Amino acid sequence: MSVEEIIAPVSEEMEEFEVRFRESMRSKAPLLDKVTHYIIKRKGKQMRPLFIFLTAKMLGNINDKTYDSATLVELLHTATLVHDDVVDDANERRGFFSVNALWKNKIAVLVGDYMLSKVLLLSIEKENTHILEVVARAVREMSEGELLQIEKARRLDITEEVYFEVIRQKTASLISTCCESAALSVERDDMSEQMRQFGEKIGIAFQLKDDIFDYGEPGNIGKPTGLDIRERKMTLPLIYVLNNAPKKVRSELINIVKKHNENPKKVKRAIELVVEHGGIDYAHKKMLEFKEDALGLLANIPDSEAKTSIQGLVEYTTKRNK
Repeated sequence: MSVEEIIAPVSEEMEEFEVRFRESMRSKAPLLDKVTHYIIKRKGKQMRPLFIFLTAKMLGNINDKTYDSATLVELLHTATLVHDDVVDDANERRGFFSVNALWKNKIAVLVGDYMLSKVLLLSIEKENTHILEVVARAVREMSEGELLQIEKARRLDITEEVYFEVIRQKTASLISTCCESAALSVERDDMSEQMRQFGEKIGIAFQLKDDIFDYGEPGNIGKPTGLDIRERKMTLPLIYVLNNAPKKVRSELINIVKKHNENPKKVKRAIELVVEHGGIDYAHKKMLEFKEDALGLLANIPDSEAKTSIQGLVEYTTKRNK
């Protein structure tokens, strides 16, 4: 399915959401308004609101609480991106200057804080405390996941088990929040846990796809970036090879990641070793397993246009080329 076909069942709701989200970001402080306007103009594919509206429509009737859920999650997501750019000292976000690059770290942190405060205020104002609980859990898990990754990356001793815990918390927790809060918004509390699990599995598959991009696709290497190696990020392709390749290969890889991660030739060599020793194939296999597990969780839900679209969205997350 194309992106347009996936969006079709909720295209009107997505347009309405854009209006409501812009309204939620308004501030009386001119500088804050200027920064948030810049962020909104450069927003990405809106995957998270799309998961919310499709899940809600698949389970019931979209209502004001569904819009509120989408706004809360998108505010949280945007706040974490702004804060992440500060933490990573990143100057770009999706090909544009990051907030911290244009307005410096202090303002970027305060803008992220403002968005988090809006999450709290809007939840209380709309009496959506049960959805706030789900969103707050995601904030906790994303913070814990980031700290766990930092702790382990220093020693390069991350196991596959720890890696999955990191991405479950860092990436998957927000998508699971989308699907769980969507179920709650249409009063399908009986489906909230099933949808949380569905979102978690898709979130993990989504992150595995990103990890694979850094090395190239199986059978079609293309132009790998090597960015994760340069940043000393321990992702599944690298972890698999470090755990399964001959000792000589492991030693060479560790040496490159620890001491030569800024050297383009050495980074290219590391990518070649990871590909040659099955790291990409293994990560791709695991990604497909999580995708199939996620689709299995939709089996007992009646067929509908929204269900077909959310199945298409699942396929898109694992087949996308960027």
